[in-house]
Amino acid sequence: MLARKICVGTLFFVLGFSYASLYAHLALQDQLPVALEAQDIAMIGVVDSLPQQLEQGVRFQFSVERVISESVDFKEFPKKVSLGWYSALGASNTDQKRTAAAMPDIKPGQRWRLTARLQRPHGNANPYGFDYEVWLLEQGVRATGTVRESDDFSNLKQEDFVPGIAHTVNRIRYAIREKIHASLPNNPYAGVIVALVIGDQREIAQSDWKIFNRTGIGHLISISGLHITMVSGMFAGFIFVLWRRSFFTQSQLPLLIPAQKIAAIAGAGMALFYVALAGFGVPAQRTLVMLIVVALAMLGGRAMSISAVLFVALGTVVVFDPWAVLWPGFWLSFGAVAVLLYVTHGRTEKSDQSTREKLRTMFRGALRTQYAVTVGLIPLSILLFAQVSLVSPIANAIAIPLISFVITPLALLGALLPAPLATWIFQVTHWLIVQLVHFLNLLSVEALAVWATPTPSFFFFALASFGTIWLLAPRGWPYRVLGLVCWLPIICSSPSAPQMGEMRVTAFDVGQGMAVLVETANHRLLYDTGPYYSPESDGGSRVILPYLSARGIRALDSMVVSHNDNDHSGGALSLNAALQIATTMSSLKTDSPIVFSAKNHVRCEAGQKWRWDEVEFEILQPFAVSYESEKWKPNARSCTLKISTQKLSLLLPGDIEAVQEDELIHLIPDKLPATVLLAPHHGSGTSSTPEFLKAVHPEIAIFQVGYNNRYHHPKSEVFERYDKFGIKRLRTDASGALSLHFGDTLTYSEYRKSHARYWYAR
Repeated sequence: MLARKICVGTLFFVLGFSYASLYAHLALQDQLPVALEAQDIAMIGVVDSLPQQLEQGVRFQFSVERVISESVDFKEFPKKVSLGWYSALGASNTDQKRTAAAMPDIKPGQRWRLTARLQRPHGNANPYGFDYEVWLLEQGVRATGTVRESDDFSNLKQEDFVPGIAHTVNRIRYAIREKIHASLPNNPYAGVIVALVIGDQREIAQSDWKIFNRTGIGHLISISGLHITMVSGMFAGFIFVLWRRSFFTQSQLPLLIPAQKIAAIAGAGMALFYVALAGFGVPAQRTLVMLIVVALAMLGGRAMSISAVLFVALGTVVVFDPWAVLWPGFWLSFGAVAVLLYVTHGRTEKSDQSTREKLRTMFRGALRTQYAVTVGLIPLSILLFAQVSLVSPIANAIAIPLISFVITPLALLGALLPAPLATWIFQVTHWLIVQLVHFLNLLSVEALAVWATPTPSFFFFALASFGTIWLLAPRGWPYRVLGLVCWLPIICSSPSAPQMGEMRVTAFDVGQGMAVLVETANHRLLYDTGPYYSPESDGGSRVILPYLSARGIRALDSMVVSHNDNDHSGGALSLNAALQIATTMSSLKTDSPIVFSAKNHVRCEAGQKWRWDEVEFEILQPFAVSYESEKWKPNARSCTLKISTQKLSLLLPGDIEAVQEDELIHLIPDKLPATVLLAPHHGSGTSSTPEFLKAVHPEIAIFQVGYNNRYHHPKSEVFERYDKFGIKRLRTDASGALSLHFGDTLTYSEYRKSHARYWYAR
């Protein structure tokens, strides 16, 4: 019997592995050829998604039907691309002539003739960061780019709507979103209502997400499984009543088909429609499949256990979307249901209870459910997010009934009703959300609202999961409280650090910008903060903070902002708001917002020195006299930092140019030699002179650059110059984040190699 189970399990494993491999292989075949990158290509296609409004433009997915450019073979061209269409105001100076000057009204289902400049899917690759490339692969998007103006083919809308099921659903979603915006112009939480009605969470501000996640109610701010089940059940009950009464006719419909079966079909149909509005997210998929399985079982007259329904849903989701297992929502969604099945299995209630006893039983059941889900998901939450909300039980006790049974039904009712009724309902709904957010904000600001800890190893996660199973075991299980002991390794761990006299350096992949974390045994310094991307996103919030949170790092001893350029200082405000930073050093002017937000600001000047854990730090530039002159650009005042262990060293020069390099060579040549050099100004043509490279004489040079960046950094002649001097060249656009360890010898790793994935661009 055991051998048979092993053989069956092995067979299914091989089949699953083969299926996933074939699925991935076919998806990767639809790839933009490298030769077509950075070329203007004219094509005809259909808007295939809900457009996302940006600060100065719009982004949407475009299903390509035909390529007009004669030099392009359509058979080798990707069938779906992601395009950004920006106004001339939002384009760079060099691109304004080639970028669309006026923004049209982009709607789902429209057919357009467009000219776009494309590139292969590429995202920032950092430890604990969001994997943009696999997200694009899951969406079927095999190229990204921007819409451009062309001398040969003008951008022209050819048809306002192309019939199709997907296009119809997206157009309905678009109409509902516009209706909400029209009813709630400039209201801060209109995006929350949009998320609850159509599942589009992109309009919710990061500051609001911070509150929702700190209080543990983020799972409610979307079309969740609870909402789908509620809506499906209400509709099924409505149809059940009407069918039993034959829609108030004399047709005797229940004699043809039982009302229970019709209600099951109606509930599953409503769930399908609601999930389509949600964009088929993983929690929505799971709920939909479970409801359909239950409906089919009722139609077939068969009874299925809840666990069997759960496993059917699990298998169906991964068959249709094998990459679903890469997202936290998959594990949290199925994990929550699994916990509930575990704690309720075999428990029955008396059937002969009074009304008061039934209410008490329901209340106890609700408390038990909340307790089980909260406790049961703690190890998984720490593994996925390196934190767990301590105020989640309180927040969910208020938010679950309010959002699920009041706010969401009102929002759906507003979507169905005409104006002005819809406007009044949306305003009431928005007022309720405002009151809820005020309450959540009071909970989230407390220092003990969240317990943060480093991401645990798989062994410690498995140990904590075992302890959770023990803790939630049925009453009578011996010493259940000892399950908490298994949690100790994951809740009491501290961030790892190098040994005394050594240092660890992480050069982040932030695109076209700089951000380097330096760690010694007991101290941490961040050199530059990455670029500014948008009002809701920058290098600090998107790349650096997730990494620090996953490592369990909540404070920095020093942050150096080399100069004012956006690609170096763009994330500083986000970091100042989220972290305890003892000292901020910069060459910024005194009226800079970064200076105002800093707890303690110190101006960079040559000669400043300090020592941490047997590691030497010294500022080499700018010289004090440079602050007295107005002729220098911010680049010229870049804080240049030299960090030295007993045997090895690192030179961080910011964006200094040839003049500043010459000053260093002639004034302090003995301080320039370094084992590792962060290439000045990203390898621009105005830096990295031969004399400077001779003086530094590094073994390794790091180029922090963006993929296909518009500055064409590093310049080819400069990149080749490093090679002629025998310097090992590493670039973040190709390697991802770089990790270096300065011990007795220098070792390094490249994230795209150490964390290799088949979907990474090569």
